[in-house]
Amino acid sequence: MPAAPLDNPDYWESRYRRGDAPWNRGMPSPALEEALWRIPKRGRALVPGCGYGYDARLLADHGWEVVGIDFSPAAVAEAQSRSGGPRVEYETVDFLALPEKFTEAFDLIWEHTCFCAIPPQRRQDYVRSARRALKAGGKFLGVFFLETGPSDPPPYCFAPHELDSFFTSDFLLEAEWLPSRCYPGREGEEIVRLLIRND
Repeated sequence: MPAAPLDNPDYWESRYRRGDAPWNRGMPSPALEEALWRIPKRGRALVPGCGYGYDARLLADHGWEVVGIDFSPAAVAEAQSRSGGPRVEYETVDFLALPEKFTEAFDLIWEHTCFCAIPPQRRQDYVRSARRALKAGGKFLGVFFLETGPSDPPPYCFAPHELDSFFTSDFLLEAEWLPSRCYPGREGEEIVRLLIRND
C-alpha cells in the first residue's frame, strides 16, 4: 500500500519542485493578519507546514521569534532565500516527529494548511505534537477548512464539530470566529480557533 501523502516527504518535495503548490498564495493568510490583535506581541512562535514562509515572516514583523518548519527541503530553501530578518528561521522538520529541542519551546503555534494535509488517521498525532511543542499555557491559533472541499484530498476537510473531538483533551477553547478576511475563493469555507494548552 503506498504511503499517505503526508507520510511521504517525497510527495510534497516533488510538488514544490514542479511548482504544483496551489496553497501558495504569495501572501500571508488574511485570517492571520486579522487575528494578530488577539494574541500577545512577543514570545516564540512555531509555524508547522510553513511553505515559503509568508505567515512566519508576518509573525516576525509583529515581534515574534519564529521557527517555520516544513516537510519539504525545497519549500524551506525558498523560505530561507526570502529571509525575513533575524527573528525568523526555517528548518526541514516533520511536525509529527519533532526533535527534542522543540519540547515546550513555544508560546504560540500558528496553524494554516498543515492540519488539513494530514490524513485523518494521523490527526491525533498532530494534536499531541502541538501540545508537546507548546509551553504551559501556550496558545494554538489556527484557521481550518470547513467540510466543503475537493473530492480528492488533500486538503482533508471536516465539519466544525469534529475539531472538538480532536483537540478537547489537550486544549481549551478560548475563542472561535469566522474570518471576515480570507483568500479569494475561500469565503465562508474557513473557521478560526484560538485554543490554550490544557494544563
